[in-house]
Amino acid sequence: MLPYFPFDQDVFALRLGVRALRADEPLIEVDAPHYPGELALKARLLAEPRLRFGALPGSEAAQWEAVRLVLPLMAREHPHHFALETRPDGTWHWTNHLLGTEARFTPGDPGGLPHAPLDWLGRQVQEDLALMDGTREGLPLIAGHLCFPAGWCLEDKLGLPLLDVHAPVPDFNAKIGPSTAKLLQGLKPGRPVTRVNWGISATDRLDLAPWTRGEWLHLREGITAENAGRRCFMRLERQTLSALPETGGVLFTIHTYVGPVGAEVEDPERRRRLAGVVRTLPPDMAAYKGMAAFLPGLLAYLEAETQ
Repeated sequence: MLPYFPFDQDVFALRLGVRALRADEPLIEVDAPHYPGELALKARLLAEPRLRFGALPGSEAAQWEAVRLVLPLMAREHPHHFALETRPDGTWHWTNHLLGTEARFTPGDPGGLPHAPLDWLGRQVQEDLALMDGTREGLPLIAGHLCFPAGWCLEDKLGLPLLDVHAPVPDFNAKIGPSTAKLLQGLKPGRPVTRVNWGISATDRLDLAPWTRGEWLHLREGITAENAGRRCFMRLERQTLSALPETGGVLFTIHTYVGPVGAEVEDPERRRRLAGVVRTLPPDMAAYKGMAAFLPGLLAYLEAETQ
Protein backbone atom coordinates (compact mmCIF):
# COMPACT_ATOMS: atom_id res chain seq x y z
CA MET A 1 0.00 0.00 0.00
CA LEU A 2 1.22 3.49 -0.85
CA PRO A 3 2.00 5.92 1.99
CA TYR A 4 -0.77 8.35 1.04
CA PHE A 5 -4.43 8.23 0.03
CA PRO A 6 -5.17 11.82 -1.02
CA PHE A 7 -8.97 11.64 -1.20
CA ASP A 8 -10.96 13.12 1.68
CA GLN A 9 -14.21 13.45 -0.25
CA ASP A 10 -16.02 11.39 -2.86
CA VAL A 11 -16.18 14.03 -5.61
CA PHE A 12 -13.40 15.47 -7.73
CA ALA A 13 -12.24 18.96 -6.77
CA LEU A 14 -9.41 21.00 -8.26
CA ARG A 15 -7.63 22.45 -5.27
CA LEU A 16 -4.12 23.09 -4.09
CA GLY A 17 -4.49 21.09 -0.86
CA VAL A 18 -1.36 22.49 0.76
CA ARG A 19 -0.53 22.20 4.46
CA ALA A 20 2.48 22.98 6.59
CA LEU A 21 5.05 20.22 6.87
CA ARG A 22 4.96 18.92 10.45
CA ALA A 23 8.09 18.89 12.57
CA ASP A 24 8.13 15.07 12.54
CA GLU A 25 7.86 14.85 8.73
CA PRO A 26 11.06 14.77 6.66
CA LEU A 27 11.52 17.14 3.76
CA ILE A 28 13.07 14.30 1.76
CA GLU A 29 11.42 10.89 2.09
CA VAL A 30 13.46 7.70 1.84
CA ASP A 31 11.69 4.58 0.60
CA ALA A 32 14.67 2.39 1.42
CA PRO A 33 13.58 -0.85 -0.33
CA HIS A 34 13.17 1.02 -3.62
CA TYR A 35 15.97 3.56 -3.18
CA PRO A 36 18.86 1.70 -4.87
CA GLY A 37 16.76 0.69 -7.87
CA GLU A 38 15.28 4.15 -8.37
CA LEU A 39 18.66 5.86 -8.08
CA ALA A 40 20.12 3.37 -10.57
CA LEU A 41 17.25 4.16 -12.93
CA LYS A 42 17.97 7.87 -12.52
CA ALA A 43 21.61 7.28 -13.44
CA ARG A 44 20.61 5.42 -16.61
CA LEU A 45 18.13 8.09 -17.65
CA LEU A 46 20.58 10.90 -16.99
CA ALA A 47 23.11 9.16 -19.24
CA GLU A 48 20.69 9.31 -22.18
CA PRO A 49 20.82 12.20 -24.67
CA ARG A 50 17.68 13.82 -23.26
CA LEU A 51 17.27 16.91 -21.08
CA ARG A 52 16.79 15.36 -17.65
CA PHE A 53 18.72 18.14 -15.95
CA GLY A 54 18.69 21.72 -17.09
CA ALA A 55 19.60 25.06 -15.53
CA LEU A 56 19.56 28.65 -16.65
CA PRO A 57 22.72 30.78 -16.36
CA GLY A 58 22.75 32.54 -13.02
CA SER A 59 20.95 29.75 -11.14
CA GLU A 60 24.11 28.35 -9.57
CA ALA A 61 23.72 30.22 -6.26
CA ALA A 62 20.18 28.89 -5.79
CA GLN A 63 21.36 25.39 -6.68
CA TRP A 64 24.04 25.54 -4.01
CA GLU A 65 21.57 26.91 -1.49
CA ALA A 66 19.35 23.90 -2.17
CA VAL A 67 22.32 21.62 -1.43
CA ARG A 68 23.06 23.48 1.81
CA LEU A 69 19.42 23.16 2.86
CA VAL A 70 18.81 19.52 1.96
CA LEU A 71 21.95 17.62 2.97
CA PRO A 72 21.92 18.59 6.69
CA LEU A 73 18.22 17.71 6.85
CA MET A 74 18.80 14.32 5.25
CA ALA A 75 21.64 13.51 7.64
CA ARG A 76 19.55 14.53 10.65
CA GLU A 77 16.28 12.93 9.54
CA HIS A 78 17.79 9.71 8.13
CA PRO A 79 20.97 9.09 10.17
CA HIS A 80 21.09 5.38 9.32
CA HIS A 81 21.27 6.18 5.62
CA PHE A 82 23.31 9.40 5.36
CA ALA A 83 26.02 11.29 7.22
CA LEU A 84 27.36 14.81 6.82
CA GLU A 85 30.53 16.20 8.36
CA THR A 86 31.13 19.92 8.02
CA ARG A 87 34.73 20.85 8.70
CA PRO A 88 36.24 24.11 10.01
CA ASP A 89 37.88 24.85 6.67
CA GLY A 90 34.46 24.95 5.03
CA THR A 91 34.59 21.57 3.30
CA TRP A 92 31.74 19.07 3.58
CA HIS A 93 32.10 15.30 3.72
CA TRP A 94 28.90 13.54 2.60
CA THR A 95 28.39 9.80 3.02
CA ASN A 96 25.53 7.96 1.32
CA HIS A 97 25.32 4.57 3.02
CA LEU A 98 22.50 3.36 0.74
CA LEU A 99 24.64 3.84 -2.37
CA GLY A 100 28.02 3.24 -0.72
CA THR A 101 29.35 6.57 -2.00
CA GLU A 102 31.12 9.58 -0.54
CA ALA A 103 31.69 13.16 -1.66
CA ARG A 104 34.02 15.87 -0.39
CA PHE A 105 33.41 19.41 -1.58
CA THR A 106 33.17 23.02 -0.54
CA PRO A 107 29.70 24.50 -1.11
CA GLY A 108 29.94 27.17 -3.77
CA ASP A 109 33.06 25.74 -5.39
CA PRO A 110 32.09 25.12 -9.03
CA GLY A 111 34.65 22.32 -9.34
CA GLY A 112 33.77 20.54 -6.13
CA LEU A 113 31.16 18.14 -7.52
CA PRO A 114 31.08 15.95 -10.64
CA HIS A 115 27.75 17.47 -11.71
CA ALA A 116 25.94 20.77 -11.34
CA PRO A 117 24.81 21.19 -7.70
CA LEU A 118 21.10 20.50 -8.24
CA ASP A 119 21.85 17.61 -10.58
CA TRP A 120 24.21 16.07 -8.05
CA LEU A 121 21.62 16.56 -5.29
CA GLY A 122 19.02 14.84 -7.44
CA ARG A 123 21.31 11.80 -7.64
CA GLN A 124 21.15 11.49 -3.83
CA VAL A 125 17.35 11.49 -3.50
CA GLN A 126 14.40 9.66 -5.00
CA GLU A 127 12.67 12.98 -5.56
CA ASP A 128 12.70 15.05 -8.71
CA LEU A 129 13.78 18.62 -7.97
CA ALA A 130 12.91 22.02 -9.41
CA LEU A 131 13.99 25.55 -8.59
CA MET A 132 11.94 28.68 -9.18
CA ASP A 133 13.18 32.24 -8.88
CA GLY A 134 11.02 34.01 -6.34
CA THR A 135 12.73 37.35 -6.97
CA ARG A 136 11.50 37.62 -10.57
CA GLU A 137 8.01 38.33 -11.78
CA GLY A 138 6.07 35.15 -12.53
CA LEU A 139 8.38 32.84 -10.53
CA PRO A 140 10.16 31.31 -13.55
CA LEU A 141 11.52 27.77 -13.48
CA ILE A 142 15.31 28.24 -13.47
CA ALA A 143 16.62 24.70 -12.89
CA GLY A 144 15.32 21.17 -12.73
CA HIS A 145 16.38 17.55 -12.23
CA LEU A 146 13.52 15.55 -13.73
CA CYS A 147 13.68 11.78 -14.21
CA PHE A 148 10.17 10.62 -13.23
CA PRO A 149 7.77 13.12 -14.86
CA ALA A 150 4.08 12.50 -15.42
CA GLY A 151 3.88 13.52 -19.06
CA TRP A 152 6.03 16.67 -19.14
CA CYS A 153 9.67 17.55 -19.71
CA LEU A 154 12.19 20.27 -18.97
CA GLU A 155 12.64 21.04 -22.65
CA ASP A 156 9.14 22.51 -22.68
CA LYS A 157 9.15 24.20 -19.26
CA LEU A 158 12.61 25.54 -18.40
CA GLY A 159 12.56 29.33 -18.19
CA LEU A 160 8.77 29.62 -18.17
CA PRO A 161 6.89 31.45 -15.40
CA LEU A 162 4.79 29.43 -12.97
CA LEU A 163 1.44 29.99 -14.66
CA ASP A 164 2.82 29.09 -18.09
CA VAL A 165 4.31 25.89 -16.67
CA HIS A 166 0.83 24.88 -15.49
CA ALA A 167 -1.08 26.19 -18.51
CA PRO A 168 -1.91 22.66 -19.83
CA VAL A 169 -3.70 21.74 -16.58
CA PRO A 170 -7.44 22.34 -17.14
CA ASP A 171 -8.73 25.29 -15.09
CA PHE A 172 -5.51 25.52 -13.06
CA ASN A 173 -4.69 29.11 -13.90
CA ALA A 174 -8.31 30.25 -13.73
CA LYS A 175 -9.11 28.62 -10.39
CA ILE A 176 -5.95 28.14 -8.33
CA GLY A 177 -3.11 29.73 -10.31
CA PRO A 178 -3.12 33.12 -8.52
CA SER A 179 -3.40 31.52 -5.07
CA THR A 180 -0.52 29.17 -5.95
CA ALA A 181 1.70 32.09 -6.93
CA LYS A 182 0.73 33.93 -3.75
CA LEU A 183 1.58 30.87 -1.68
CA LEU A 184 5.04 30.55 -3.22
CA GLN A 185 5.76 34.23 -2.79
CA GLY A 186 4.73 34.06 0.86
CA LEU A 187 6.77 31.00 1.87
CA LYS A 188 8.81 31.52 5.03
CA PRO A 189 12.31 30.09 5.52
CA GLY A 190 12.26 26.99 7.67
CA ARG A 191 8.50 26.52 7.17
CA PRO A 192 8.06 24.24 4.14
CA VAL A 193 4.65 23.12 2.92
CA THR A 194 3.50 19.88 1.35
CA ARG A 195 0.74 18.43 -0.79
CA VAL A 196 -0.04 15.18 -2.64
CA ASN A 197 -0.93 15.12 -6.32
CA TRP A 198 -2.50 12.04 -7.92
CA GLY A 199 -3.10 10.29 -11.20
CA ILE A 200 -3.95 6.82 -12.45
CA SER A 201 -1.89 5.21 -15.19
CA ALA A 202 -1.95 1.99 -17.18
CA THR A 203 1.74 1.39 -16.40
CA ASP A 204 3.81 1.25 -13.25
CA ARG A 205 6.87 2.82 -14.86
CA LEU A 206 8.14 5.95 -13.13
CA ASP A 207 9.42 7.72 -16.24
CA LEU A 208 6.46 8.98 -18.26
CA ALA A 209 8.30 11.63 -20.25
CA PRO A 210 6.45 12.56 -23.48
CA TRP A 211 8.91 10.69 -25.72
CA THR A 212 8.24 7.40 -23.89
CA ARG A 213 4.55 7.24 -24.87
CA GLY A 214 5.14 4.78 -27.69
CA GLU A 215 6.51 2.25 -25.20
CA TRP A 216 3.41 2.05 -22.98
CA LEU A 217 0.45 3.76 -24.67
CA HIS A 218 -0.94 0.40 -25.84
CA LEU A 219 -1.36 -0.64 -22.20
CA ARG A 220 -4.39 1.64 -21.96
CA GLU A 221 -6.30 -0.75 -24.20
CA GLY A 222 -8.42 -3.64 -22.93
CA ILE A 223 -8.87 -2.47 -19.35
CA THR A 224 -12.13 -3.87 -17.96
CA ALA A 225 -13.99 -4.31 -14.69
CA GLU A 226 -12.30 -7.70 -14.38
CA ASN A 227 -8.68 -6.56 -14.74
CA ALA A 228 -8.56 -2.85 -13.82
CA GLY A 229 -7.47 -3.55 -10.26
CA ARG A 230 -4.18 -5.06 -11.41
CA ARG A 231 -3.70 -3.20 -14.71
CA CYS A 232 -4.32 0.33 -13.43
CA PHE A 233 -1.79 1.99 -11.15
CA MET A 234 -2.23 4.77 -8.64
CA ARG A 235 0.48 7.37 -9.13
CA LEU A 236 1.07 9.73 -6.21
CA GLU A 237 3.41 12.69 -6.03
CA ARG A 238 4.34 13.81 -2.55
CA GLN A 239 5.43 17.39 -3.15
CA THR A 240 7.12 19.97 -0.93
CA LEU A 241 7.94 23.65 -1.33
CA SER A 242 10.72 25.39 0.60
CA ALA A 243 11.88 29.00 0.62
CA LEU A 244 15.58 29.67 0.00
CA PRO A 245 16.18 32.91 1.90
CA GLU A 246 19.63 33.82 0.59
CA THR A 247 18.78 33.71 -3.11
CA GLY A 248 15.00 34.13 -2.97
CA GLY A 249 14.55 30.81 -4.71
CA VAL A 250 11.86 28.19 -4.11
CA LEU A 251 12.81 24.51 -3.99
CA PHE A 252 10.12 22.12 -5.25
CA THR A 253 10.51 18.40 -4.53
CA ILE A 254 8.45 15.56 -6.06
CA HIS A 255 8.61 12.01 -4.68
CA THR A 256 6.65 9.66 -6.95
CA TYR A 257 5.03 6.49 -5.63
CA VAL A 258 3.28 3.93 -7.86
CA GLY A 259 1.16 0.91 -6.92
CA PRO A 260 -1.73 -1.20 -8.29
CA VAL A 261 -5.14 0.38 -7.79
CA GLY A 262 -6.45 -2.90 -6.39
CA ALA A 263 -4.06 -2.74 -3.44
CA GLU A 264 -5.12 0.83 -2.68
CA VAL A 265 -8.86 0.15 -2.49
CA GLU A 266 -9.11 -3.09 -0.53
CA ASP A 267 -10.89 -1.07 2.14
CA PRO A 268 -14.54 -0.57 1.02
CA GLU A 269 -14.59 3.07 2.12
CA ARG A 270 -11.50 3.83 0.08
CA ARG A 271 -13.02 2.08 -2.93
CA ARG A 272 -16.27 4.01 -2.60
CA ARG A 273 -14.42 7.31 -2.26
CA LEU A 274 -12.15 6.73 -5.26
CA ALA A 275 -15.15 5.62 -7.34
CA GLY A 276 -16.85 8.91 -6.56
CA VAL A 277 -13.79 10.94 -7.53
CA VAL A 278 -13.33 9.03 -10.80
CA ARG A 279 -17.05 9.27 -11.59
CA THR A 280 -17.03 13.07 -11.24
CA LEU A 281 -13.73 13.67 -13.04
CA PRO A 282 -14.38 16.28 -15.77
CA PRO A 283 -13.65 14.99 -19.30
CA ASP A 284 -10.88 17.52 -19.92
CA MET A 285 -9.17 16.57 -16.66
CA ALA A 286 -9.52 12.86 -17.45
CA ALA A 287 -7.85 13.51 -20.80
CA TYR A 288 -5.08 15.59 -19.20
CA LYS A 289 -4.37 12.85 -16.65
CA GLY A 290 -4.27 10.25 -19.45
CA MET A 291 -7.22 8.33 -17.99
CA ALA A 292 -9.89 8.86 -20.64
CA ALA A 293 -9.12 5.68 -22.62
CA PHE A 294 -9.56 3.32 -19.68
CA LEU A 295 -11.91 5.35 -17.48
CA PRO A 296 -15.03 3.21 -18.21
CA GLY A 297 -13.27 -0.03 -17.26
CA LEU A 298 -11.73 1.48 -14.15
CA LEU A 299 -15.03 2.95 -12.99
CA ALA A 300 -16.84 -0.33 -13.63
CA TYR A 301 -14.25 -2.11 -11.49
CA LEU A 302 -14.59 0.36 -8.63
CA GLU A 303 -18.39 0.51 -8.73
CA ALA A 304 -18.81 -3.25 -8.97
CA GLU A 305 -17.34 -3.58 -5.50
CA THR A 306 -19.18 -0.63 -3.96
CA GLN A 307 -22.73 -1.74 -4.74
